[in-house]
Amino acid sequence: MSMIRLLLAEDQSMVREALAALLGLEPDIEVVAQVARGDEVLAAAREHGIDVALLDIEMPGMTGIDATAQLRDALPDVKVVVVTTFGRPGYLRRAMESGADAFLVKDAPASQLAEAVRKVLAGERVIDPGLAAAALADGASPLTEREREVLRTAADGSTNAEIAAALHLSQGTVRNYLSMAIQKMAARNRAEAVRMAREKGWL
Repeated sequence: MSMIRLLLAEDQSMVREALAALLGLEPDIEVVAQVARGDEVLAAAREHGIDVALLDIEMPGMTGIDATAQLRDALPDVKVVVVTTFGRPGYLRRAMESGADAFLVKDAPASQLAEAVRKVLAGERVIDPGLAAAALADGASPLTEREREVLRTAADGSTNAEIAAALHLSQGTVRNYLSMAIQKMAARNRAEAVRMAREKGWL
């Protein structure tokens, strides 16, 4: 039996070690690399010659979704399983657009994760069924990439001037993007627009 070489990317060390231990019990899976940051995924994947990357979405340095896109560009043969604590339909859509082969919620049993790893290597796609239904019902994000970027920068309470400086835009342009985003989401203000977009996984 050939061993499946797996990379595990998860910023919470307790969760990462528990996952590594559980997956390591599988007779055909070997966890050959573990990282705690999204921006360490690609280098570790290259160094350890992995078959499958298991990526959390919320990580410092880079999200699991961005790391998926990076892997897809640099190492197209590596399969990617994205796991998340947050069952947000928008995350599923963005993960799939980035090239993920599987998308599961983190509380899935380890046996289900191991099965997903085997299935993606066999060329299948694996998606949490509840999330797939919610993503279809929810529709695509109405926000443009720029509106998302401005909302994301506004999320920490930055002023228009600070957002403009961070994104190299004029304050008027920032105001326009914000008001468009608020309008599209039928939100009362920017804070509500940020909250709603986060809940749907659009940020």
